[in-house]
Amino acid sequence: MCRSIKTLRPPAMPEKATEDDMRAAALQYVRKVSGFRVPAAHNKEVFDSAVEEIAEATRALLAGIEVRGSGAAASRA
Repeated sequence: MCRSIKTLRPPAMPEKATEDDMRAAALQYVRKVSGFRVPAAHNKEVFDSAVEEIAEATRALLAGIEVRGSGAAASRA
């Protein structure tokens, strides 16, 4: 996949991912999949819609992920 998309969950990113972080990752994904850095005018609406849908899916994913093995439990492993 695209190396410029960074991991948005702990421990790779100790602080909470921001809306900008999630949108940037979604944009990079849509660019990679579509093959367009900037869409033509006739594709802009579908391109922008895809970015928003993927950003929303990213928010839901990050809200639901449980990261195990962090903190004291990880130091015992």
